[in-house]
Amino acid sequence: MQELLEVLRRQAIHFGPELARTAYERGLAVTQKDGSTRPIPVTATPVILDAAEIRRRATLSAHLASATVKVTRAVLASEERELLLGGLSPLERELTERTFKNLERLATTRVDYFVDTKPRALEVNATIPAMQGYSDIAARTFIEVVARHFRYPEKALYAVISANGSNALALYRALLDGYAAERDGRMPETLALLCRRNDAQITEQRYLCERFREFGADADVVHPDEVSGEEHFEVRGKRYDLVYRHLFTRRLEETPAPWIQDFFGTVPGRKAVLLNPPASPVEVKTTFALLSQALVEPARAEAAGLTPEELEAVRESVPWTRPFRHGPGVGPDGQRVEDLVALVVAEPRRFVLKRSWDYGGRAVYLGRSVGTPAFEERAKAAYGTVPTWAELCERAATDPAGGGFVVQEVVETTPQEHLLCEESGVTSLSLHVDYSAYASVGLAKQPAWGGVCRGSTSEIVNIVGGGGVLPLITTEVAQKLLMAWKAI
Repeated sequence: MQELLEVLRRQAIHFGPELARTAYERGLAVTQKDGSTRPIPVTATPVILDAAEIRRRATLSAHLASATVKVTRAVLASEERELLLGGLSPLERELTERTFKNLERLATTRVDYFVDTKPRALEVNATIPAMQGYSDIAARTFIEVVARHFRYPEKALYAVISANGSNALALYRALLDGYAAERDGRMPETLALLCRRNDAQITEQRYLCERFREFGADADVVHPDEVSGEEHFEVRGKRYDLVYRHLFTRRLEETPAPWIQDFFGTVPGRKAVLLNPPASPVEVKTTFALLSQALVEPARAEAAGLTPEELEAVRESVPWTRPFRHGPGVGPDGQRVEDLVALVVAEPRRFVLKRSWDYGGRAVYLGRSVGTPAFEERAKAAYGTVPTWAELCERAATDPAGGGFVVQEVVETTPQEHLLCEESGVTSLSLHVDYSAYASVGLAKQPAWGGVCRGSTSEIVNIVGGGGVLPLITTEVAQKLLMAWKAI
């Protein structure tokens, strides 16, 4: 659809500011601690994929998410459990030890990819795998604004938006299916979206709440300090049957909420159904490394009960990833190496180090970025100095904080030229673009999940820490927009 992209590049100066303004008004924003908000930029140049490819990536993610949960369960039941438990906070560890054996389903997970010749999975998110709302805001607003600029018939616009799919709708259906699985087929009468006050993504939670209400739910955004109830999950006297969790467990250590802590510690939920229940070890990067390792360790794959489809998904999409420790192992080319750390020290451009249990890209170190301001800033924040690559590797290999580090073979990506929209205008930037696909675990069927694309000038892509959202649209929708332009 290069022809449409060329048209959009020429026309973006006319519709770009409205696209940015409308997306911000709908909730495409980051909320600061003081309650103020700043817009998340959106691009005038979308990512365009066939609907079949979007579905294929969702299926791939379903296999990877399921496999990751299985590996987590197997490791926690083995003598290796400290590999995962050791990096958790005290409360995360307590809740994991109390509840994980009872965890049967995750309504939503997200697998983050870079795409070279094919999608290459970087990690699995299972705690609060967000951006279902952000992705819908970006795509829906893009389609509306561009279609109107192209004079697309207003009465036909809703059909085009619907044809593009909705992650908010998929999330809603996953939550309903998860509730029905825990409550003998019944449907919830009320739904609470639980998050912190002034959560960084609270505008997204409010958008999801509005959408859930449009779908017919009696839904509200609620906060930990509001919740009480002897027998039910209640806020200001109103009972909620289903709770969608957008709250890191570790936040309860920063701002204690004993009622919520106790609620999180009962799985399956008695006072209400909680989705997702605490699942910190699923997201720990060491789990992902052990999933990668299972390809060359049949006993590990067998212990986890990985299916042929799951193993093929790992083989197809997961780059070589290992716990980063001194000692022998199998390198990315299948060769035996005497010391894994020495291998990584010798080939910095080939590898990236990631703290096992962290978020926001704060402890991610690309070997090839040594000497850059971004690398030095991260290293100094973590260690107080700016080490060489060899020094950093040695520290990472012996650093127990957050469960230590994993090492991953770098996925090569080529920056793409995109038009970033803000209310003040449109800017052409070279962006690293990722692709994230959603999936459910433990449901009878997968809802119609889509994906979300983020762009950043840095190779370490993170929305809250900077960057923008790229609308993801199907080839069918792109063709309709192009035909509307040609008809003017």
